Amino acid sequence: MNTNDIADRVAEAAGLSKAEARKAVDGVFAAITDAAAKGDEVSINGFGKFKVKDSPAREGRNPATGAAMNIAASKKLGFAAAKAVKDRLNG
Repeated sequence: MNTNDIADRVAEAAGLSKAEARKAVDGVFAAITDAAAKGDEVSINGFGKFKVKDSPAREGRNPATGAAMNIAASKKLGFAAAKAVKDRLNG
């Protein structure tokens, strides 16, 4: 499923045109991205939480050569599903 598929389902469920639904879906993703960029946690009731996690710098190995290399610190966006989603996935 991609963004267009999600927009199509939103259009059907909300009685919107596909263009309006696409704007709404893009707006939701933009809001989540903006909040994550600020370091905020995004909690969506009944769906889950998006949370930014810091990954510290560390030393790793180049798999091709085996040479040691430094891996820079970075931020990652994690997701924890809500209980309702977990229950639906597991029957």
